Amino acid sequence: MKSFLIPPDIEFEADSLAYLKDLKGSRAVLVTGGSSMKKFGFLDKTVDYLKEAGIKSIIVDGVEPNPSVETVERGKKAMLEFEPDWVIAIGGGSALDAAKIMWAFYEYPELEFSDIIEVGSIPELRKKAKFIAIPSTSGTASEITAFSVITDSKKKIKYPIVSPEIIPDIAIIDPEIPATMPSHITANTGMDVMAHAVESFVSTNASDYTDPLALRAIDLVFKYLADAVKDGNDMTAREKMHNASTMAGMAFSNASLGIIHSLAHKIGGELHITHGLANAILLPYVIEFNYEAAREKFEYVERFLGIDSLADAIRELNKKVNIPASFNDIDWMDFTADDFEAVLDRMSQNALEDPCTLTNPEQPTIEDMKELYKKSFYGE
Repeated sequence: MKSFLIPPDIEFEADSLAYLKDLKGSRAVLVTGGSSMKKFGFLDKTVDYLKEAGIKSIIVDGVEPNPSVETVERGKKAMLEFEPDWVIAIGGGSALDAAKIMWAFYEYPELEFSDIIEVGSIPELRKKAKFIAIPSTSGTASEITAFSVITDSKKKIKYPIVSPEIIPDIAIIDPEIPATMPSHITANTGMDVMAHAVESFVSTNASDYTDPLALRAIDLVFKYLADAVKDGNDMTAREKMHNASTMAGMAFSNASLGIIHSLAHKIGGELHITHGLANAILLPYVIEFNYEAAREKFEYVERFLGIDSLADAIRELNKKVNIPASFNDIDWMDFTADDFEAVLDRMSQNALEDPCTLTNPEQPTIEDMKELYKKSFYGE
C-alpha cells in the first residue's frame, strides 16, 4: 500500500507571505541562513507580520550551506530556552532542512543525531510546535517534503533524513522571495528541480499520483529556467520555477529519488560542492546509466517534450544556464583531481549505501558508482 502526503496548507502566488498576519499562536522561532533574507527585507517583513498576529519571535540565523549537526544543536538549544509553538524556516533549502531537525530535537531533547538516520525513525512531532516553511530558492522543495539533509562534518558525510513527521504543516510559496536569487544560484537550484522531477518520475516507487506532478515540473523547468536565469525580474519565469520546485517536491517526497542524489550527497560532503550544482552535472550521466531499466518512462518524457534525448537536452540546458559539463570544469572550486581520486572509493561506497539508491530504476554496484563519478568528474 502506498500513500501520498503533502502539507495540509500550501499558500502560493504573490504576497502569500502575508498569510502570517492571521497566524494563531504566541511564540515563534525563525530559522534562516545568511544575510539575504535580512538584506532584502523578507526577514523583517516576517517579524512584522508575526507581530501583527500577536506572536513574539526570535531569530536563529547563520545556517550554513551544508547544515551541520552542530548547527542543529545550536538551534535546539535556542528553542528549548524560548519554547515556541511555531518553528518558521525562511531561506534556502539548508535553512529549511536544519530547522526541521532542530524542531525534532526541540520536541525530543534526548534524541541523538544517530537516532534519526534510519528512514522513518523520527518520533511523532507536534507535541510542542508546528512547522512553517518559506523557501527563498526554487530548488530543494524542502518546504513540501519528508526530507532533510544534514552533514556530519566529522565524518564528511551528508545524511538524508527521511520521515513523514517533518513534512511542514504550512508551506508559503511566495515568488517574490526567490526573485532576489543571483543567476548562478537560480541555475543550480533550477537544475535541482529537474533532478527531483526526473528521478521521481522513473523511481521504482513512482505512482499515478506522483507522475503528473513530476512530468509537469520537467516541462516547466525546460520552458522557464533559462528565462529566470537571464532576467531575475521576469516574474512569470520566477513564479513558474517556484511552482515547479514545489510540484517536484510533492512527487519526490512520495516517490523518493535515485542515485543522482546518492552520488551528489557524497561528493558534496567530501568536496564541498553545492547540492544543486552536483545534481546538474550528474543528471545526464545517470540518465544514460538508467535508460534501459526505465526506457518506457524516459521515452514517455521525450515524446511529451518532443525531443530525441533527455540526457542531451539536459546537457544543452546546463550549457545555456552556464553550468559546467563536468566537475573538473568547475574552475572556482578548491579541489583537484588528486583530491577526487583520494576519496573516490569512500564516496562510492557511501553513495551505494545512501537511502536514495533503493528506489533507483537500475540497481548499481560499487563499480558502477565509481564509473559514474569518473565520467561526471572528467567529462567522459
